[in-house]
Amino acid sequence: MSAFTFQYILQTLPPSHDVDAIELVDANGTALRRLENKPGSAGSLRVYHSLLRQYGRIDGDAARAGLKLYAEHTEDARLNPGKHPNVDTLLAIAEQGAPTLQGRVLPRA
Repeated sequence: MSAFTFQYILQTLPPSHDVDAIELVDANGTALRRLENKPGSAGSLRVYHSLLRQYGRIDGDAARAGLKLYAEHTEDARLNPGKHPNVDTLLAIAEQGAPTLQGRVLPRA
């Protein structure tokens, strides 16, 4: 378990105020999930935006890094599948061999 909380870690990530949404897409370009920059999902958008900046996609390495960023929410997601769908996506890629996802970053107008 991380010594830092999710809220603390969020403050260390680059800002994403210029991003309206991120679409996670499969190898065929089909959007599977949309993260919006609004209360309740802005933290996840910031995590995924940081991962996409660093890795260029959400593959196993990016997913494992993301699970560390989610801190206490990662363990909660393991104990309560479905409670944290954005963490569940990373768990599936990192630990269950789910396919790599690409990210489409949609800027604010």
